[in-house]
Amino acid sequence: MTASRLQVAASEFELAPNPGTEADLRTGAKACDVVGPLKTTVLLLDDGSTRVCLITTHFGPSTPVNVSELFRRSIADELGLPTSHVLFMSSHNHCSVAFAGNGVLMYESYSRDNIPPAELLPIGAQFLQMLRTHARQLAERLQPATVWWSEAHEDRITYNRKGRRSDGTTYLMREEDRLLLGEDFAGDIDPKAPVIVFRDMANHPIAALIQFTGHPVTSYHPERMIIFGEWPQIACDVLAEHLQAEPALSAPATRPANVPVGFMQGCAGNVNSRQMLSGDVGRSTEFGQMLGDRCIAALKQLKRSEREGLDCVVEPIGLPLGPLPPRQTLADEITEMDDFIRRARSGDEDTLSCAGLNFARALSPPFRARLVELVRPWTAWALDLYEAGADTSVEKQLEMDVSVLRIGDVGIVGMPCEPFQEIGLRIREDSPLPISIPCGYTNVSHGYIPDSANLGDAEYMSSHHRYTRFRPPLAAPAGDVLADAALRILKDFAGNT
Repeated sequence: MTASRLQVAASEFELAPNPGTEADLRTGAKACDVVGPLKTTVLLLDDGSTRVCLITTHFGPSTPVNVSELFRRSIADELGLPTSHVLFMSSHNHCSVAFAGNGVLMYESYSRDNIPPAELLPIGAQFLQMLRTHARQLAERLQPATVWWSEAHEDRITYNRKGRRSDGTTYLMREEDRLLLGEDFAGDIDPKAPVIVFRDMANHPIAALIQFTGHPVTSYHPERMIIFGEWPQIACDVLAEHLQAEPALSAPATRPANVPVGFMQGCAGNVNSRQMLSGDVGRSTEFGQMLGDRCIAALKQLKRSEREGLDCVVEPIGLPLGPLPPRQTLADEITEMDDFIRRARSGDEDTLSCAGLNFARALSPPFRARLVELVRPWTAWALDLYEAGADTSVEKQLEMDVSVLRIGDVGIVGMPCEPFQEIGLRIREDSPLPISIPCGYTNVSHGYIPDSANLGDAEYMSSHHRYTRFRPPLAAPAGDVLADAALRILKDFAGNT
């Protein structure tokens, strides 16, 4: 096998929070049970002119901006990189914990101005210490590596969770809603599961990445939180065990102790794993085994990258923002919200919808009230602007960074949000590289970002601006701008190799 100018080193660690650890600072939920540790991989890539560190973790679901920036700066210092070349990617696992007591979500702050330094909780401090320790060792462990890729197909785990009623309105399709459409209903999903394997010069696997599109919420119960890596972590473990067991072509002493496998979450803004609020650890484990087995089967079709080297571009992108909803609409929603909150707090089981949002019966009425309390401040803010005659003074653009990598033939697009899958599908289909992998949940989260076709609806994902502090609704072409930018950069990469 010929030498490669790409060098790779990888490491993996696991960390188990204690029961009672803060799980969701917005709702006050704490971890009730710890099923197992959550794993993190650290992958260092270097082609002699460009160096990138990719951190993939099953902690999540959304990393606060002050926490992410602390972690990324720390690793950049350890490895001598610009912070922009450290990507922190979450599987968006909801069965997780908070890292800081003062974490600020990007969509709750709108800009990076005046964000306080992260005050790490004990679990966050432990995580950072382990992250730095593992990253510190990677530079001296870099070795020449080749890049191999394939694509698995898995259509049994996820479903499109944006439902449409006969009157044209939309709703968040919970599991009970999905079952009304049939046991096997999936709707429009992205079933591709790319697999990237890095091999040393003796053809041994030294690390791998997989990607799949779907919220990992099969074990998620927000009122009785467990800590568990969900099916993405199980799938990584299944593939890692298989790669580690590959027959050795040289002395066993040259083989690594394990093969770290990282998970990159796709554009899952409108895609769920099945059995949200009704599943359990056993079912999630089954899903992980299913995905892992499909990834193993895809290894038979691995292709070696024909391109060499590494590219990385991080580019600021502006998404257009539109006007506020009509004043009367906002006033009516405030009235509806206040009535809903009052009834839900009193235990009314019929509190299942409010201002376009819908809730599962699996959630208690007081918890439903809390979810509406999270969106009321935005509506009140918008109404106050009208009353002050300042409704046209709102921001006109949402700025975010898009990170685009090329690793040999493989393109990876990291977006700091929860993109709708239509954005990812366009990147996959129109990229000039042999394979391009669209990923959300990179570094920070600006919340749900729909494509232009999904604008204007009131269900949870499409109207997520109501959870921000404070951002107007997106305007066309909305998240299509992300795909446009990513494809332009990927085309530049393809033309330069």
